[in-house]
Amino acid sequence: MDKIHIRDLELYCNHGVYPEETFLGQKFLFDVTLYTNTRPAGLTDDLEKSINYGEISHQIKDYMSSHTYKLLEAAAENLCRELLLQTKGLEKIHLEIKKPWAPVNLPLDTVSVEIERSWHTAYIAVGANMGETEKTVREAIQEVGTIKDTTVTRVSSLIVTKPYGVVEQDDFLNGAMEVRTLLTPEELLEELHRIEAEHGRERVLRWGPRTLDLDIIFYDDLVMDSEELTIPHIDMQNRDFVVDPMAEIAPYKRHPIYGKTMKELKGELHGELIGAAK
Repeated sequence: MDKIHIRDLELYCNHGVYPEETFLGQKFLFDVTLYTNTRPAGLTDDLEKSINYGEISHQIKDYMSSHTYKLLEAAAENLCRELLLQTKGLEKIHLEIKKPWAPVNLPLDTVSVEIERSWHTAYIAVGANMGETEKTVREAIQEVGTIKDTTVTRVSSLIVTKPYGVVEQDDFLNGAMEVRTLLTPEELLEELHRIEAEHGRERVLRWGPRTLDLDIIFYDDLVMDSEELTIPHIDMQNRDFVVDPMAEIAPYKRHPIYGKTMKELKGELHGELIGAAK
């Protein structure tokens, strides 16, 4: 992405651990890099098609003047969130907040906190085979859209599929959605588990019947494996109830490990299924 830089923006703000810092205030310096697409503005010479760095500078001033934080970490985190939520076309921000007068009783130049935050695209599979499945799935999709700093941008058709693994159970109703979020994968997973629990989900039998299943399939092109979460979702390429909805809403999304698009994976999977049926 293209970058717009703001360097050493000097503001007098009331942030710090000590009472005199929040009461009297002190000088802070802000280095900001805004990641966006400047080409439309470059081709048209139209400021409306870019990010106005003057407005951003005043947004920073207004926000930091109207809020008080003890920690630079909290100030940086919340300022980045505010700018990402409020600035059209801003995809990522790199921010360093410098504190020249840090009260450490030793000679120093500055103390600073430097972070980078951005919007992310995640894909979530949804399924259910207990109770009023269609009602549950549609409500769950709406509820994902109410998660903090998260918007549902695409939703697939809902399809009926045979159970995977434990086959002696009712058919599933499945779908997938694309979301745009500021949350980390772990934070997003926690919210999905909350929604599942509110719909009576109990994790008793692997591949067993469930009132609601919400799984993170992709998160950008991230590849990770922890005790709580594996991304891309393990074995998704062999599951038609994941691949088919994904091929509908993101046919050219590539699997970051196998390098194949959802459209290609769907073709391969259904070719294998047809071969197996013969």
